[in-house]
This record gives sequence, structure tokens and C-alpha cells, in this order.
Amino acid sequence: MRELSRGLGVSHTAPRRHFPDWAALLDALAQRGFDTLALRLTEAISAAGPSFENRLRAIAHTYVSHTQGRMPLVELMYASKHGAETLAAPGAGRAAYAVPYAMIEEAHRTGELADGRGAQEAARLVFAAVHGLAVLLGTGMIPSAEASKTVDTSIDGLLGGLGSRVRRRPADG
Repeated sequence: MRELSRGLGVSHTAPRRHFPDWAALLDALAQRGFDTLALRLTEAISAAGPSFENRLRAIAHTYVSHTQGRMPLVELMYASKHGAETLAAPGAGRAAYAVPYAMIEEAHRTGELADGRGAQEAARLVFAAVHGLAVLLGTGMIPSAEASKTVDTSIDGLLGGLGSRVRRRPADG
């Protein structure tokens, strides 16, 4: 707690005045991580324009870049360290997940995705792939210099697997 306080530039007693225990502090950190992630994903989707492919690429690149250098926070966000009495972080996690889910659901409604896979299944597939890439990059299993190309290659595969009705990017020559 002292080290965390020192890193935040506050006295070592400050967190105890604001949080009843360590679990509440961890939950607040995780909630903040999810809130920030949801905001960045929303901004990325808005900036990408109406194309499903562009939005999917924006989500993937944003998620991966957001997690880089923050793996301890990412691990905390997805850890089951949050007690049943602390519901803020799980709620914030669902809200962050809802951002790309809404985009995928819209792509189903507009016909940009084939009807063979439901929006929930497609969203889970996208999240699993993108989160997996983030973890592999964050742990050094994929070199960070290859991040952008790896994300694009993965999205190319996802577009085909999701039944996207848009053309995929041509492979680099």
C-alpha cells in the first residue's frame, strides 16, 4: 500500500481514508481500467467511420495498444479478486464489453455480417482473439514491433470467420 501511495504521490494513509480495505482499492483500480477502456473503444469506433471492417480494426488496435505496458492492470481487471460485495468492476467490465458488442450487433442488423453466427458468439470470438493478442504481446511472446501487422492479420482472419461481407485487405507483398 505504501509503494502504491508513493507511486501516486499521496501519503501512505490516503488510500485508507478512501477505501475500507485492499479489495475495495483493487476493485476501484479495475473499474477505472474498464472505464478508460470503454472510453477509448468508443472514441476509436467513432473515429473509424461507418465501415464494420474499419471499426473492427480500430477496436483491435485500440485494445492492444491500450493494454501494452499495463499488463498488471489488465490482469487485475480480469482477475476474480473482486468480492461479491464489490460490483463496480464487473459492471464496468460489462459496460466496456458492450461497446464492441453493440458494433457487432449493428453489423448483423445491417447485413455486414452473415447470419450464420449470432452477435453474442461473434463478439466473444472477437474479444477472445483481441485479448489473446494483447496478452501475447504484453508478455513478449509476440514482439511488440510486430503488433500492428499481427493485429491486422488476425482481423483479416476474423473477418472471414465472422462471415463479413466486406473485402479483406490484400496481403502485404
